[in-house]
Amino acid sequence: MALTDALGNLIDFRLLPGQAHDLRGTAALIARLSGGKLLADRAFDANWLREALAEAATEAVIPPKSNRRFPAEFDRDTYKWRHLIENFFGKLKEYRGIATRCCKTDTSFTAFIAIAATVIRLR
Repeated sequence: MALTDALGNLIDFRLLPGQAHDLRGTAALIARLSGGKLLADRAFDANWLREALAEAATEAVIPPKSNRRFPAEFDRDTYKWRHLIENFFGKLKEYRGIATRCCKTDTSFTAFIAIAATVIRLR
């Protein structure tokens, strides 16, 4: 799970177990968040997340899940920029070791992601 800036550059990331839901690591990533908007996909549509973002004066640009009784509004034009985040993951997966997760430990995998993100940023 990764937090990027408006240009798609990595700010922070967390490794989660493969079976864990993405919301599990979200609180740690948004704890120090300061920005105008948070763009995320439907998996992040949770009331506690929307409330935490509202307290931090950050607009949640998250499309509502289809099973919500009262769907929340979101800015569709701003949401179109989420492709920059997906582009970052695509660039990250160009590194075979990350795409296939060849590292044996979480520590070495975290270090490899950090190095790859630095190389991507310097290009």
